[in-house]
Amino acid sequence: MAAVSRADAVWEGDLMSGKGRVKVASGTFPEFAVTWADRAERAHGTSPEELIAAAHAACYSMAFSSGLAKAGHHPERLNTTAEVEFVPGKGITTITLTVRGHIHGLSDAEFQKLANEAKEGCPVSQALKGVDIRLKASQDHAH
Repeated sequence: MAAVSRADAVWEGDLMSGKGRVKVASGTFPEFAVTWADRAERAHGTSPEELIAAAHAACYSMAFSSGLAKAGHHPERLNTTAEVEFVPGKGITTITLTVRGHIHGLSDAEFQKLANEAKEGCPVSQALKGVDIRLKASQDHAH
């Protein structure tokens, strides 16, 4: 059975001076405001791109963890950052995923291979195929 996620948005006014609010059906976090200034100038609120970054970081971490486990490795920790670049007039131009992992007994070459496979297979990456998605993956070798 498919899992359906839902969010609702209300927008009032024109793009430049209008405002909106968004809420998620799960209630995980409270309703929040959105404006053009927050989106284009990163004034002080969130934006659709920041929400995409949160979704991509979470999804990628889950996909990478799954790939590591299927390859017989136990991921102790994955720290993932997703940076979504929004250019007014152009849209989302790039997404950079940066992951640092702590996995005992895994070569750097295999880490890179599995990290890239997770980037390609992550459902959010799949949904965003029209965007240049970049990956920076490294292992934390500290014991």
